[in-house]
Amino acid sequence: MRYGEATVTVVDPRSYMTYQPFLPEAAAGSISPRHVVVPLRRVLPKAEVLTGRVTTIDQDRKVATVAPLVGEAYELPFDYLVIALGAVSRTFPIPGLAEQGIGMKGIEEAIGLRNHVLEQLDKADSTTDEEVRRRALTFVFVGGGFAGAETIGEVEDLARDAARYYNNVKREDMRFILVDAADRILPEVGPKLGTYGKEHLEGRGVEIYLSTSMDSCVDGHVVLKNGLEVDSNTIVWTAGVKPNPALARFGLPLGPRGHVDCNEKLQVNGTDYIWAAGDNAQVPDMASREAGVENAWCPPNAQHALRQAKLLGDNVISGMRGFPQETYKHANKGAVAGLGLHKGVAMIVMGKMKIKLKGRLAWYMHRGYHGLAMPTWNRKIRIFADWTLGMFLKREVVSLGAMETPREEFYEAAKPAPAPAAAKPEAEKAKAS
Repeated sequence: MRYGEATVTVVDPRSYMTYQPFLPEAAAGSISPRHVVVPLRRVLPKAEVLTGRVTTIDQDRKVATVAPLVGEAYELPFDYLVIALGAVSRTFPIPGLAEQGIGMKGIEEAIGLRNHVLEQLDKADSTTDEEVRRRALTFVFVGGGFAGAETIGEVEDLARDAARYYNNVKREDMRFILVDAADRILPEVGPKLGTYGKEHLEGRGVEIYLSTSMDSCVDGHVVLKNGLEVDSNTIVWTAGVKPNPALARFGLPLGPRGHVDCNEKLQVNGTDYIWAAGDNAQVPDMASREAGVENAWCPPNAQHALRQAKLLGDNVISGMRGFPQETYKHANKGAVAGLGLHKGVAMIVMGKMKIKLKGRLAWYMHRGYHGLAMPTWNRKIRIFADWTLGMFLKREVVSLGAMETPREEFYEAAKPAPAPAAAKPEAEKAKAS
C-alpha cells in the first residue's frame, strides 16, 4: 500500500503465529518450540497488533468489540475486515475427554505432551506398583490423519530413544495405540501410501484399530467401540478440526460446517468489504471444479492457506481502489508427512502424474517443503540449524513438567508455617488422663 493509505490492525489472543505442521517435531524435541512460532510484532512492524479477542462484530456500524487481556472491552472501527480465525480441535461429547484429553493445535500443547510423556517414563521407572507402571506406559492416540499419524510416529521415536536411559523401562514395556473411525490412516496421501504408513507403524509396535472410535475415557479408563478397554495417563486427541466457533457470533454467512461462506475471490458472500481465508473459510476449489468435480471446496491445510493469504492481500487492496479482484485457483501439489526420524510418506502431483515416495526420501521431502514454507528467514535458518545439530547430537530427553506450575516450589517455601497447636489447660489435661 501507499504510505498513509490505510492502517492495518491485527487482533489475536496470542502475540505470535504457530506453524502447526511442525508441532509433532516440537513434541518430539527435534525442533525447539521457540522456532515453531513467529512473533507478530516483529514480523509485522507496520501493523498495529492488539493482543485480545474480537467478541462481536457490528456490520451496520462497522465496529468490532475487542476484549483485551486485561481491562474493559472497547470498540474498534474498521472500513475493511479480514476473518482468519483458523480452526480448533473437533471434539465429540465423549465422557472424560475434556478432563483427560491432550490436543495438538498449539505449541503449548506440544510442549505439554513432550513433558507429559517423559514424566510417564519417570513414573514407570521409579514405581514398584505394576498397575501404575502399566498405566504410565500406555499411550492412546485418537485420529489417524496427518496430525495423529505424525504425532504418534514422533512420540514413539522420542520414547524409544529415552528408554535407553532408564534402567527399568524398555520399548517392549510400552503400549502405543492409534484409533480412527475411518477404515484407513493418512487419507490425504492415498490408499497405497496410507497402507504403507499403517504397516510401518505396526512394524514399530503401534497397535492400530480402524473403523472404531472411543466411547469414554473417564479417569483414564479408555473404552473403545470394538470392546477394547485400557487404562492410560496419556490420551492424545487429533481427530480433525472444525472452524473456530466464535464465527457464529459475528453475523456472517456460514456454510453447513460452520465455515465463512466465500466466493472464488475470497470475499464473503453478500458483502463488499469482508474477506476470509484459511481454515475458517469455505472457498470454492476452482481447479477441481474445472476438472469436473462438483461442489469442491478447498481443504483446510497450509498449502491453500498460504496461497490464499497472498491473494487476499492483493484483493483487499484492489477492493479499496475499485479495481477488479483476482480469482483464487490452486491445483493440489500433493502432500507430505513425517512418521518419525528418517521415516515418511509423500505424494507429489505433477500435472496428471502422481509420484509416490516413502521412507527416507519422503522424509527429506517433508522436511524440505515445510522448512521452506516456514514464515521468515529467521525461523527458516533456526529450523534448519536444529535439524543439522540433530544429525550430530543426541536427542534431549529432559522433562520440564514443572514449567506448568513454576511457582509451586517457591510457594511451598514462602508460605507461612502453620501455627502450633494451643497448649491445653491443666484441668483439661487432668480430665483427659
